[in-house]
Amino acid sequence: MAMSGGVDSSVAAALLKRRGFEVEGIYMRLFNTKDKHNEWAAKAVAKNLGIGLKILDLRKEFKKIVIDYFLREFKAGRTPNPCVVCNQEIKLGLLLKKAMQMKADYIATGHYARLRREIQNPKSQFPNESQIQNPKTKYTLLSAKDKIKDQSYFLYNLTQEKLARVLFPLGDYKKSEVYQMAEKWKLPYKKGESMDICFVGGQEHRKFLKERLGVKRGKIVDVNGRILGEHQGVWFYTIGQRADIGGPGPFYVAKIDAKKNLVVVSNKFRGEELYQKELIAENVNWISGVEPKMPLKCRARIRYGHEAVPTNVSKQLTANSKQKNEYYVKFNQSQRAITPGQSVVFYKGNEVLGGGVISWLVG
Repeated sequence: MAMSGGVDSSVAAALLKRRGFEVEGIYMRLFNTKDKHNEWAAKAVAKNLGIGLKILDLRKEFKKIVIDYFLREFKAGRTPNPCVVCNQEIKLGLLLKKAMQMKADYIATGHYARLRREIQNPKSQFPNESQIQNPKTKYTLLSAKDKIKDQSYFLYNLTQEKLARVLFPLGDYKKSEVYQMAEKWKLPYKKGESMDICFVGGQEHRKFLKERLGVKRGKIVDVNGRILGEHQGVWFYTIGQRADIGGPGPFYVAKIDAKKNLVVVSNKFRGEELYQKELIAENVNWISGVEPKMPLKCRARIRYGHEAVPTNVSKQLTANSKQKNEYYVKFNQSQRAITPGQSVVFYKGNEVLGGGVISWLVG
C-alpha cells in the first residue's frame, strides 16, 4: 500500500485490511523537505492499523524523472503535468516494480478511480496468478464514483499488465465518506488537502522556477504584435492564464514562443485567439493494448477537472507529424486554452480509453 500520511491512502489501507488482505505499507521519500509530518503520519497510521511500513528513498529517481522533466517542459514553453509522469514512472512504475520484487500480489494506492475485471471465473472477485497471466482477462479503468475527486485523468498511461497488479480501494467512495471512515476508525492521518505540486511545497511555483531557471527577459506583445511590456521568462506563463503586465487590461496568455522568447496576450478572456478546435496528441497509450477502430468518436478532457467533451480522434495527420504514435484530435466545439504539454484523455462513458500529451495545435 503506497502511504503518504494523508487521509486517502490511510483509509485505503484500512479498507484493505478489513477486507482480509495482508497489507504492507510503503512510504516514498521523493524530494528533500524539512517537513516530516507526512512521514510521521504514515508511521502513526501504520502503527494504528498494525501493519508494517517500509521507507523507500526515491529522491534521486524522482528528481531525474519528474522534477527535471517539469523544468525542461516549462523552459520549452510548454506546461508540464508532473502528476501524470509521477503516476506512470514512480508510483505505478518504480514502486510497482519494487512491490513485485517484495513478492506482493498487488500494489494499492489512494487514487479515486475504479477498475473492472472481466475474468474467466466470474465468482472470483480478485484473480489468482494464473488468471493474471491469462491474456483473456480484460482490465478496464473507470472514473471514480466521486466525480469531483475523480483522478482517472492522471492514470491513462496504465497498461493491462499493470492493471492486473493494481487496486484502487477508494474508487467506489465519495470523499465525504472517506473522511467519515477516517474519523470513525480514529486514524491519525495528516489533516488538510494536498492541492499544490508536491515538490514545490508552500512556496509559489514562480519562485521555484526562478530559483532553478533564473530570468530571461523578453517581449510581451498583443495578438497584433504591438509591444505591451516585458516578461522575465516564458516559464512563468501558461496558456489561458491572466498576465499581469501593468496598464489597461486584463490580458490573457494566448501563445508562448520559447524560440523567440515571446509571450502573446489577448485582452479578451474569450478572445478567438484563445480557442482551438484541433490538436495533435503524441505518446498516446491505449489502455486495452489495442488501438480502437479509427476514426474514433468519444469524449475528451484537455486538463484535470475539465469537462469531457465530444471529439473525434483519427490518424489523419499532417506533414508536421513527427512520429507514428501521434493522433489528430478534433473537437465538436472549440475549446478555450488548449495547452501543449498537458494531457488529452479519451473517455467512453465512465471508461478511460487512453490518452496522450498535447504536442501542438493545428492552425
